[in-house]
Amino acid sequence: MNTKAKILLIYTGGTIGMSKDFETGALKAFDFSKLIKRIPELKQLDCEIESISFDNPIDSSDMNPEYWAKIASIIEKNYAAFDGFVILHGSDTMSYTASALSFMLENLSKPVILTGSQLPIGDLRTDAKENLITAIQIASLRENGQAVIQEVGLYFEYKLFRGNRTTKINAEHFKAFNSPNYPCLIESGVHLKLSTNLPTPLIQKQALKVQYTLDTNVAIVKLFPGISSTILTAILSIPTLKGVILETYGSGNAMTEKWFLELIQKAIQNGLHLINVTQCSSGSVHMGQYETSTELKQYGVISGKDITTEAAITKLMYLLGKNTASQDFKSAFETSLRGEMI
Repeated sequence: MNTKAKILLIYTGGTIGMSKDFETGALKAFDFSKLIKRIPELKQLDCEIESISFDNPIDSSDMNPEYWAKIASIIEKNYAAFDGFVILHGSDTMSYTASALSFMLENLSKPVILTGSQLPIGDLRTDAKENLITAIQIASLRENGQAVIQEVGLYFEYKLFRGNRTTKINAEHFKAFNSPNYPCLIESGVHLKLSTNLPTPLIQKQALKVQYTLDTNVAIVKLFPGISSTILTAILSIPTLKGVILETYGSGNAMTEKWFLELIQKAIQNGLHLINVTQCSSGSVHMGQYETSTELKQYGVISGKDITTEAAITKLMYLLGKNTASQDFKSAFETSLRGEMI
């Protein structure tokens, strides 16, 4: 009886799947059906590997909810046939995709691991091989017949993070990602070291369900000293706008000028969902801790707690796409759905 885990590689695009034409120096996507030939080390893994590729691989700068739905559809169609999934993705928007998929894939009980690289897979100093091999190994980890990882993760430079806790921090270093408010799930060294006693998303004993509808009538507004009332008024008055991620200072603080507070109050009264997240690279929103955030709390601004901006905007799209009732929206957003916040 064959007990090897079956892993499906899904190539969406990005540097990891590129190879260099040594005559022209140009980068081009290589044929993933010849993956084993390109990386013979994969034969040493105790799992079966199959691959599927976007017909037209994209740069991750072009990633959008339609492509998220395409990835989710591939997973849904192949969910019963495979034990785990590894998504090869460009690094620039990988945290957005990891966050979006964590919400879209409801009742997930198998590993979905995103990875990529800073250098092409054929480059002499590439980080692609280690990232790919270890991501596959992690996706195939099983204990007592169950997957060790049962959520969407992001693996890069020796660490597996909870996908919706990550953010890209560096455009040039191999250590491109960080999880500022949550420890890594696995650290790769001589052995794979699993973190213990970490709270995990609630695993539902139900069939996978994919929420395909995401509402993109949303925006991100970063506050800064001197922000114009004219511009902010124009943004919050957009007729189709339904929700805004408001990046504030420190622990959720904002200016106390009359025009700003009146604008926030009016926007909420008009049914706009305003989410307060911190601009800081780590830490949490605590509205009411300082006078500069007390009125935001009183008006009904939603606390993003310690959520990343990437997870906040995708969670906002997800909840709006589910037509979450207005009276329930604040409670739904401030509740951790996939371990994305405290």
